[in-house]
Amino acid sequence: MATTAEHRTDVDQEVRFSGGAGAATLAAAILLLVSGAALILQGIAALLKDDLFIVGVQYIYSFSLTGWGWVHVIVGILVVLSALGLFSGATWARVVAIGIAGVSIIANFLWLPYFPWWAILIIALDIVVIWALATWEPRPTTNHGRR
Repeated sequence: MATTAEHRTDVDQEVRFSGGAGAATLAAAILLLVSGAALILQGIAALLKDDLFIVGVQYIYSFSLTGWGWVHVIVGILVVLSALGLFSGATWARVVAIGIAGVSIIANFLWLPYFPWWAILIIALDIVVIWALATWEPRPTTNHGRR
């Protein structure tokens, strides 16, 4: 049976998640999704019950816990949206996710005096996410009727 390529283009622009970086990108999207949800919940906790967090020594970047709650909720929403964009495999989503992960690193660095172990964990996860997204190379698949 002969097949024709009337409806096909020379190069399909479908993204392939192959190799370690591709798998790491899917993992990065999932990590961003979970991290964003956790940031939102942490922000809500800071907004509603600010006696949960212990504030140590005076810190130069001090805000009210209500302010930090809003920062975490907003950053969390942006992280979740960028993670959802990553599942599409679009280049814009990768660039946005790297930027949002950088913002998350900064926000969690400033959050260190309030909840240090959580902040360090999120910073480490964001570094892994940035590595995965920066090393991922989507390759177009060629489809010339070959098997």
